[in-house]
Amino acid sequence: MSLHDDAALVLKAYEDQADLRQAYLDHLHAHPDGMWKSCADGHITASALVIDPSRERVLLTLHKKLRMWLQMGGHCEPGDTTLADAALREGTEESGIAGLDLLPGGPVRLDRHHTPCAWHLDVQYAATAPAGAVEAISDESLDLRWFAYDEVAGVADESVVRLLEATRARL
Repeated sequence: MSLHDDAALVLKAYEDQADLRQAYLDHLHAHPDGMWKSCADGHITASALVIDPSRERVLLTLHKKLRMWLQMGGHCEPGDTTLADAALREGTEESGIAGLDLLPGGPVRLDRHHTPCAWHLDVQYAATAPAGAVEAISDESLDLRWFAYDEVAGVADESVVRLLEATRARL
């Protein structure tokens, strides 16, 4: 199965945000290349909010280009076999933490936003960090920092706050 097909199946199974979910499905139907950065009309991206529920904290990255505190995430790559794999790869690469574990139940939220390259149709997962995890800044980040749940609204935008709320509801 292709990554495009996996994304369509994941989105069909996702039960929230009906209008946005349908917009993502319509995008995939209209764009055979809709998973890839090369699709100028926008593309599906995958992200993972890295959390440490035992310490009630979340790891955010200060994105180098956007200069905003965000969850880990980005473009799908040819080696990704599923959206979940893409989210886990991005989470691992950008956090430097091995052994992340995606929360069961598929994506936590969808978020469509404009970036310098195009519209990102982000499929957002959440991943728990293993006990004792030590983060490491990647070359895509200016900083990497753990924030208590109640600190996130003070540093990140509404999309990250909504993602954290949806993640906490799923825990």
